[in-house]
Amino acid sequence: MTMFGQRRQSRRRVARPGYERYLTVTDGDSAYDTSGEVAAIVQANTAVTTPSLIWRYTVPAQQALRWGFGSPNQQRNQGFMHAAFGDAGTGFEEGLLQLRISNARQTTVFIVAEFYTSSLHTVTATNASTARPTDINAKQPLPEQIRYPKVREDSFLELWFVTREATTTVDFADFSIPVTVY
Repeated sequence: MTMFGQRRQSRRRVARPGYERYLTVTDGDSAYDTSGEVAAIVQANTAVTTPSLIWRYTVPAQQALRWGFGSPNQQRNQGFMHAAFGDAGTGFEEGLLQLRISNARQTTVFIVAEFYTSSLHTVTATNASTARPTDINAKQPLPEQIRYPKVREDSFLELWFVTREATTTVDFADFSIPVTVY
């Protein structure tokens, strides 16, 4: 109470709720923003035995992001992802796809999740469109990854990939990965 009997207003900051969004190939930074560029990076690193950076998104000013959205305790209220790298009409480049976060100077890096890509697409390698699962039960859930810090302005959301089963020539790359934007 103040001297005049009025209650003081609380100065607590109210947490701003996040909203759902999906990041795709075209959202990447300039060296990673087309299917052809990402496919060429995957192809160039086919023989490499450690994960290689294949895609990067720089968080814009006054935003914070986390991989995934929703909650795992409400199964239909969470994000679902897909990813495919392949040779159209021939097959898929299979391997481990890592979702990473990194600060702007890349001194702090977290591997947030890792998926084997065969669980992230259909079995039809005709093109990127036919590789996308349409049945929600066939998609990989990715709830908001609250165990990790939010990625803030000028920091990075990154995809790293290492090939385990090569195809002939990677000529398409397609993915859609949920994020929460604050």
